[in-house]
Amino acid sequence: MSTTAFDQRAATATATAPTTDDVAVCSPRLRPRVRKRLGPGRRIPYGWALGPLLLLAVWAAGSGAGLIDARSLPAPWTIAGTAGDLIAEGRLQSNFATSAGRALLGLVFGTAAGLLLALVSGLSRLGEGIVDGPVQIKRAIPSLALIPLLVLWFGIGETMKVITIALGVFVPVYIHTHNGLRSIDNRYSELAETVRLSRIQFVRHVVLPGALPGFLLGLRFAVTAAWLALVVVEQVNATSGIGYMMELARTYGQTDVIIVGLVVYGLLGLVSDALVRLVERRTLSWRRTLAG
Repeated sequence: MSTTAFDQRAATATATAPTTDDVAVCSPRLRPRVRKRLGPGRRIPYGWALGPLLLLAVWAAGSGAGLIDARSLPAPWTIAGTAGDLIAEGRLQSNFATSAGRALLGLVFGTAAGLLLALVSGLSRLGEGIVDGPVQIKRAIPSLALIPLLVLWFGIGETMKVITIALGVFVPVYIHTHNGLRSIDNRYSELAETVRLSRIQFVRHVVLPGALPGFLLGLRFAVTAAWLALVVVEQVNATSGIGYMMELARTYGQTDVIIVGLVVYGLLGLVSDALVRLVERRTLSWRRTLAG
């Protein structure tokens, strides 16, 4: 091969070879990182625990400095000791198991009812006319206001307690799921008709994925509503549960036991909400939002 031909091929190869700038543009690893100035920033590991830890630090500092009356609000180390005694006696575990079972049953039944009613109302104008009005009426009536009537109908047993929790749960699930259904772009419905999807296929491939963000948001509110309703129903002639333990402690003036019950309720609400948010983040990982 002649020198001239070789030089021409070398020049051609050099002209077509990617430059350093091209590699930097094409490769995500070499691309310069641009700081997001307007967003909330990068996710902080275990950021959900910062607020509770700060609150605990303020509580401990106030108790240690004598700014908080121990008779009204015992110090955190006193509460920890009381919790240890309750665990050693087995009272906290047994009452916790009873409360968790009630809340779980009410959450399951309420979520199922809210999801089913939202599908009926969201997919049919007739269903909306029949279902939406009564649900909005129920929304305006607090579930706790129905306790006297539920006691007359179902007594003071477990049925009344689970139904009260379920009534507090199904409204947020229905509201947010129904809103998610009605927020689906109508073009998806037209596309489903174009490709001749059946009703079941339309619900499976279009309706359920489109309503999932609203459902998960409603589930977060529902979890909180379940614990709020549980606090009240367990103080209505209950013989077990965290609320019963707190009511018994009120009778004997045991403030530390009451605080232990409140801390347990708070931790249950925090952990359950974190679990729903984790499911939401994993399930909706395809969305690019400020939540990151």
